[in-house]
Amino acid sequence: MSADFRSDTVTRPTPEMRAAMAAAEVGDDVLDGDPTCRELEEFAAEWLGKDGALFVPSGTMANQIAIGSWVRPGQEVIVGDNAHVVLYEAGALAALHGAQAATLPTDGGRLDPEAVARTIRAPYIHCPETALVCVEQTHMGAGGRVVPEDNLIELRKVCAPHGVPMHMDGARLANAVAASGIPAQRWTSHVDSVSLCLSKGLGAPIGSIVAGSEAFLGRARVLRKRLGGWMRQVGLIAAAAKLALESWPRLVEDHALAQSLARSLDRLPGLSSPPEEVETNIVMVRVDLPNQDAPGLSRELESQGVRVLALSPDVLRFVTHRDVTPADVERVVSAFEALLSQAS
Repeated sequence: MSADFRSDTVTRPTPEMRAAMAAAEVGDDVLDGDPTCRELEEFAAEWLGKDGALFVPSGTMANQIAIGSWVRPGQEVIVGDNAHVVLYEAGALAALHGAQAATLPTDGGRLDPEAVARTIRAPYIHCPETALVCVEQTHMGAGGRVVPEDNLIELRKVCAPHGVPMHMDGARLANAVAASGIPAQRWTSHVDSVSLCLSKGLGAPIGSIVAGSEAFLGRARVLRKRLGGWMRQVGLIAAAAKLALESWPRLVEDHALAQSLARSLDRLPGLSSPPEEVETNIVMVRVDLPNQDAPGLSRELESQGVRVLALSPDVLRFVTHRDVTPADVERVVSAFEALLSQAS
């Protein structure tokens, strides 16, 4: 069996999750409400410090429900140029909501508050209205870095006078909580809505949360219905998702494993993965080898029983999760050593 570091979405349900799914009390969530789903939504809302929460099939849907709840056709969203909602959600911002993105460069996932202030539009008939600012926590494009709380506070100071809400793509927010020790409620106190993926590092088989105020949720429920995300006997998967969220403290183990992997690979010739850049469970490995690029190296590693994602011609992304072990890290290092020795 291969060691799969492509993503933290590849985890399989634990025996405890499977047992909870088998025993879950269910109902038609659309008609009467599903009791197990209700428990999950109430628990998630409390964990996130919001009035309420909705359970949806995916992180992309959670983000797009939130964006669609804040934004109207012809309006503009300020967002980082390497944000998930821009790069990896199939153009949904334009396709679903008729909105455009004002993309700004980020530094370690941080938007520059001064740049955001300059980008917020003054009312003018010839220009789109600024409707939303999106942040990401942790920031995948920055290598799973934790966006500092001070940055969110400064962004809030910029947005509030203009009445511009903030949405947090918190797909890996639990990793930020585990890495920083800052509770989720404090992180989300700086934003108006938040998404949380339960099937990434948390390990649920399916599902994400979108949370916010009661007024926001009124709009979000319509979007969930419109996008087909309101499910029937959803307690079967909500039971596993609640167990996953309750287990968030174990993410520190993934972070320690990522540090170990980064240290080992950074020592190898032609590879760079500075451990100080690894804050959570994502390790970006820059490849500088003669006659070898990251996609080719990914294919060769797979032949050695290691699966990894090539993000670009010179970057491999490794993601640690509950289904990889210290032995798998040793397997990665051994596979690299064998490939490098063949190339020399």
